[in-house]
Amino acid sequence: MSNSFPLYQKLAIKKPIQRSVELLILILAISLLLYRLLYLQSHALLSLLAFFSELCFTFDWFLYLLLNWNPVDYKTYPQHFKQVHEVPAVDVLVTTADWKLEPSVMVANTVLSLLAVDYPAGKLTCYISDDGGSPVLLYALVEASNFARIWVPFCKKYNVQVRAPFRYFSGKSPSAAGHEFQQEEKRMKDEYERLREKIEAAEENPMVYETSKYYEAFRNTDKKNHPTIIKILLENKGNDSNGIPNLVYVAREKRPNQPHHYKAGALNVLTRVSGVMTNAPFIVNIDCDMYVNNPNVVVEAMCILLGAEEQESIFVQFPQIFYNQPKDDPFGCQLNTLFQTLLRGMAGIQGPLYCGCNCFHRRKTIYTLNSSPNKTGKIEENYGESEELTKSANEILRGVQANGRTHTTIDLSTSIQSAYQVASADYENNTAWGLKVGWLYESMTEDILTGIKIHSKGWKSVLLQPNPPAFLGLAPTGGPDALTQRKRWVTGSLEIMVRKNTPLLAFFLTRLTLRQCLAYTYFLIRGLYAIPQLVYAILPAYAILTNSHFLPSVQDTALLATFVPMFILYHSHSICVYLQCGLSVRAWWNNVKMEIIATTSSCVFGILSLVLRLFGISEAVFEVTPKGQSNNNVDDGNVGKFVFNESPLFIIGTAMVLLQLMALGSKLLAGILQPPSSSDGRRGSGIGEILGCVWVLMTLSPFLRGLFAKGKYGIPFPTICKSASLILLFVPFYKWL
Repeated sequence: MSNSFPLYQKLAIKKPIQRSVELLILILAISLLLYRLLYLQSHALLSLLAFFSELCFTFDWFLYLLLNWNPVDYKTYPQHFKQVHEVPAVDVLVTTADWKLEPSVMVANTVLSLLAVDYPAGKLTCYISDDGGSPVLLYALVEASNFARIWVPFCKKYNVQVRAPFRYFSGKSPSAAGHEFQQEEKRMKDEYERLREKIEAAEENPMVYETSKYYEAFRNTDKKNHPTIIKILLENKGNDSNGIPNLVYVAREKRPNQPHHYKAGALNVLTRVSGVMTNAPFIVNIDCDMYVNNPNVVVEAMCILLGAEEQESIFVQFPQIFYNQPKDDPFGCQLNTLFQTLLRGMAGIQGPLYCGCNCFHRRKTIYTLNSSPNKTGKIEENYGESEELTKSANEILRGVQANGRTHTTIDLSTSIQSAYQVASADYENNTAWGLKVGWLYESMTEDILTGIKIHSKGWKSVLLQPNPPAFLGLAPTGGPDALTQRKRWVTGSLEIMVRKNTPLLAFFLTRLTLRQCLAYTYFLIRGLYAIPQLVYAILPAYAILTNSHFLPSVQDTALLATFVPMFILYHSHSICVYLQCGLSVRAWWNNVKMEIIATTSSCVFGILSLVLRLFGISEAVFEVTPKGQSNNNVDDGNVGKFVFNESPLFIIGTAMVLLQLMALGSKLLAGILQPPSSSDGRRGSGIGEILGCVWVLMTLSPFLRGLFAKGKYGIPFPTICKSASLILLFVPFYKWL
């Protein structure tokens, strides 16, 4: 695209000192491995286990270096967007799964923020997928669409920056001066309060909407067995740029005998429905809890998508940032370091991975995951029996519909029948949807899998981090929800590694570059590091209980010269990364703890879940993470405290704490000041092993406190009993060894 002024700029990030430190850590890690190899005969089992773990850690660090070697950033120039003659249409796809776990008020706020973005209203259509098939959510959206008729003009008239009403009225947003503004703002607040009260009343009392014929389709249905329901809630018939965008509600048909493929299936239905109704060349998918925080977000994305070559900007990924986390990220849910370091590193290769939401795609890409975007061949046969969908897909593939269906004669109601057809439960039968077209179905982490398929074509993606952040959302609060979400990620990621679309095969068979392949591998095998991490966490206690050693003593000069400097440098480097990302040392320590806690819970059970699936013992279950607008009180002393329940996720972590306490207790009884030698005259456990146990206890401090706490902040007694039983099994094991 030829422009007088550039729409964006690609910037290289140079950090020579940090790269030097990272190389030094790698050299020290390799030196430690060489030392282990030379002295394997001394305490062979412990040394072998330590060598195995340290080899895994070294490989992980090597992948980290390759991924981060030449990070890049992108700067956009939205002020130059006015030079674009034909502004393209954009279809917004919002997915929800369960109104009880994802409150309708929250979804309504997300939709309102999307409808109010600074983009020509006639070029924007918002589609909401209600996978729970809930009349409550439809009622909330109907009421929200009525409120949007006054909210959207208010936001644009006064250039309101925060356009999700609940955030605008709960925060201290900059206000325009003037009596007129204050009156309108008060009216908006009153109207929003009425909207919120109506939605909450409907959640508690279905009679609010059940008497209306508008909701007849929901009678005698449940969320797993209902017909297709499509409602046009708002329609910009004249394509008025200053009006309100289109809003369409979609509850796809669900039947017990038809697979629905969770979020990926919902996105594919929305892609087809939007294809037959508006067919915009660009689509953006948003999770229902991610509201628009930067009203210029669509323009920011278009600066990249229109300013760069098509294959250099196949999709634009915005970060996932959360507003509901307590100070210092006690549950390790913030993804600041992921987006500001690791994905910036990937941006310097073939681009960041697709993170599942906050992402702008070219519709052509979604239609051509298994072929070249410039060669359609017979691929249209894979779209199903809808003539309207096939026609619209061909228009996109051939570039005929460059700006979407934006003619003044557009009438969404004329496409309703086609939309019902492509949203039916059996429409995908004998088609390529989920296999070669659309979001892919082979994994619960459909986002990463789809991203691999895109990058396998040799195409590149872009990471864009504007200020203020484009989107803000909700992260799990408390222990169980955060760990359950991580377990799903671990299972889905490892599943990709053992399927045909693994990046290892893609490197040899497709146009995926070696570094991009290794970058994907770095992320996908994170869960497997639970094995060496667990081994390394058990070794100090095992060494004390067996009166042996694997960590350096004061006499082991060579080992001290590698292990201690590496430990200090690694954690110092990690702290610096957190500080560069604007986080605190306390946030770093909280994330260190959550990494170990996730190792003993989410990762172990994620691996187990994958094994059971591979052997056909269990089926995939997509666990929706509960979400609700934050109501944390900063003065509440319990904010950020770890919550426990009787989930098996907490058994191993509790057992690890009991094991370390048992080891330290036995050492105390034996006498710390007189370290004994083993029976063959070799040195027994020493200060290194003691410090190792203390370190593990520090990282598992939420479990240590949970042993003595009560209520939901304490570990349930049945979990403690199960953990103690696990330790009793370990005692004869280590004695036998």
